[in-house]
Amino acid sequence: MGKHTDSVDSLVLARVQSHEAGWVFTPADFMDLGSRTAVATALKRHKAQGVIRLLGRGLYDVPREHPVLGLLWPSIEAVGKALERKDGLRLQPSGAYAANLLGLSEQVPAKVVFLTDGATRTVKVGPTRITLKRTTPRNMAAAGRLSGLLVQAFRSLGAAHITPERIERLRRNLPAAQRAELVKDLALAPEWMRAHFVELAKP
Repeated sequence: MGKHTDSVDSLVLARVQSHEAGWVFTPADFMDLGSRTAVATALKRHKAQGVIRLLGRGLYDVPREHPVLGLLWPSIEAVGKALERKDGLRLQPSGAYAANLLGLSEQVPAKVVFLTDGATRTVKVGPTRITLKRTTPRNMAAAGRLSGLLVQAFRSLGAAHITPERIERLRRNLPAAQRAELVKDLALAPEWMRAHFVELAKP
């Protein structure tokens, strides 16, 4: 016998409230609490009460509110993590978004691209269009590590724009322990990036 609907409703609410504002989630994050129908009913009820917000098909968040700016859209990172959990895939930030995450660019792109080992598709969250782009196993080999982010950011900026100033900024901003790990992934980086990786890895 399945859990009573009211019980599932309370369990879903408790899980939502255990996370901070800005958490992005899908119904898959509650499948251990009850049937698909009971979870869907609970989410619908909490949405109607304004506790959660529907961002797009099957994608919700706990709304964040700024005293001046009002209701905020969730971070791209939070959306990405929700999609990873839901579909059991890996995402690798790429392009201008990767450069922005590392502080190499101040541009916050309206179109964000994640490389993935899953299917290619597009998700729209507020003003931001997020594209999941299926890529090769080699491009995903360092996903989730600093080396993977650097490869995509450097590729976006181009060799001519990887200046000593930018390398020094990365050295200052990135933890030494993380930088030291870069030498393990030298083979995964294009040849022209390897000297930069070695420089960054120095204590």
